[in-house]
Amino acid sequence: MLVELRLENYAVIDNAAVEFASGLNLLTGETGAGKSILIDALALLLGDKASSDVIRTGAERAVVSAVFECESSAAEAIEKILEHNGLDESEDGSLIVRREIAVGGKGRAFVNNQAATVALLRQLAPHLATIHAQSESILSFDATARLELLDQFAGSQVEPVAAAYEAWKAIRGRIDELEQGEQDRLRLVDLWMFQKREIEEAKLQACEDERLETEKRVLANAEKIYNAAMQAFDLLYEGDGSTSASMRAAQKQIEELARYEPKFQEALAALETARISVEDVGATVRDYAGGIHASPEHLAEVEDRLAALDRLKRKYGPALDDVIAFGADVTHKLSEIENKDEILRDLRADLAKTGEEYLRAALALSKKRQDAARKLEKLVESEINDLAMKSAFRIEMAMSEQEGSWTTTGIDQVVYMIATNPGEPMRQLEHIASGGELSRVMLALKVSVQTGRQSGRAALQGRVSGSNSSGPSAPVKQRTMVFDEIDIGIGGRAAEAVGKKLKELARANQVLCVTHLPQIATFADHHYVIEKKERNGRTRTSIRPVAGEERTEEVARMLSGAKLTDTSRKHAEQMIKANG
Repeated sequence: MLVELRLENYAVIDNAAVEFASGLNLLTGETGAGKSILIDALALLLGDKASSDVIRTGAERAVVSAVFECESSAAEAIEKILEHNGLDESEDGSLIVRREIAVGGKGRAFVNNQAATVALLRQLAPHLATIHAQSESILSFDATARLELLDQFAGSQVEPVAAAYEAWKAIRGRIDELEQGEQDRLRLVDLWMFQKREIEEAKLQACEDERLETEKRVLANAEKIYNAAMQAFDLLYEGDGSTSASMRAAQKQIEELARYEPKFQEALAALETARISVEDVGATVRDYAGGIHASPEHLAEVEDRLAALDRLKRKYGPALDDVIAFGADVTHKLSEIENKDEILRDLRADLAKTGEEYLRAALALSKKRQDAARKLEKLVESEINDLAMKSAFRIEMAMSEQEGSWTTTGIDQVVYMIATNPGEPMRQLEHIASGGELSRVMLALKVSVQTGRQSGRAALQGRVSGSNSSGPSAPVKQRTMVFDEIDIGIGGRAAEAVGKKLKELARANQVLCVTHLPQIATFADHHYVIEKKERNGRTRTSIRPVAGEERTEEVARMLSGAKLTDTSRKHAEQMIKANG
């Protein structure tokens, strides 16, 4: 749920903050006041393309930020996305998104006050909000969107199909690689055999170069290291004035003190422990010095070996582990050539098996979609009729089991068909000429899908909790849904029907809606007015919540225009009372 939206130096807004609540949030204002500015700003936070044109004249940058509260299922998905991208969650579980657009087109994005990318914002967007506009309804309602909408209603689990497809595709690609690249591989056999032999003859060991570098440093500085170790041994243990000797002398004195004052027993034990540690260190450096032997011959052998390893790393590296991995890869390629027929036979068997698994999962998904399509048809047709349209609605599905039609989302193609008037032929939803009709159909679809999801969730909760539970369960708030002037082209009874549907949708969602129709505005749970005023020669847009008499005045303005009358005020008051 969108809790707060802030804009700074954005378009004609110098500084504004608006707090939203659950339910139906309606934004109204005079034409040109900038009602859609808030929606455009929110779209930026969802990963929309930015332009420096949105920066307020005279400012160096525009800043848009929002605070979202996420319900449990969305919170889990968001947590995974943040973790995958190396970002931390906020302590209170909210999500803070900020975007800055600078002059010149450069900008920055932040999530929970941590630097992020626009690509990350797009990953988070489906779990935060969806924006629906009249133009968006036409442009984005493609084959993918149609299928996703049906899957939302059906509660489809597409992941098993996607996983089966990726497994099948990987094997298919491996077979193509083996078959198509045979000539190239045969030309490279001699090179691969030389590389394999060269790496095998080197008898490489993991981290060998690091160990030899350490050995080289010791051999090259053997005399210095030996002298330092022996001097340390002398100072710690061997010499007359060694640390060990001094500590033994001190121990005798502390023992004498302890005979008279028991509290020195603890100090005596600590001193004994320290002396033992010092003598252990002395013995260690003495043993180390005893193992050092200056050997120019061995040093030369180590340097030669390191030079040989460096040559291999330059050719196959950069690291020694990379050389070892390269050798293993070459060996694998040579083995494939020698055993190509057997490998292909095994791969084709695996391909057939994974293909069967994919089809099994895809057909099960297709069956679920077909069942859901019949239910969704009836719901949408009922909703459309409620929106003052006598329309017939159908969902046509085409299924192909041919390999060329396989995708990560299954084997189905979905088309939404509608006849907007009795006696007219069915046409694809995207081809509807009337923007008002399309807006109402899209709203009916959204409401129907949401209704189906709630029914499915309620049924699941009922199965989990058992039949002894009593009373209706409270609806779970879903992500924010934004409708930007989807009421264009409608009025009268249709406008009132749209208002009722938005109110219905807002029972289980936070709905934000920009509208210019008073019939819709009267259904608001929370009403905001966008105003544009001139101060000190500059135009400024502000947003403020209205209630009581102020809200009545705004609805009256929407009814009668700038000149308010007692009649328009009374009419507005009656509409608010009837639809509130």
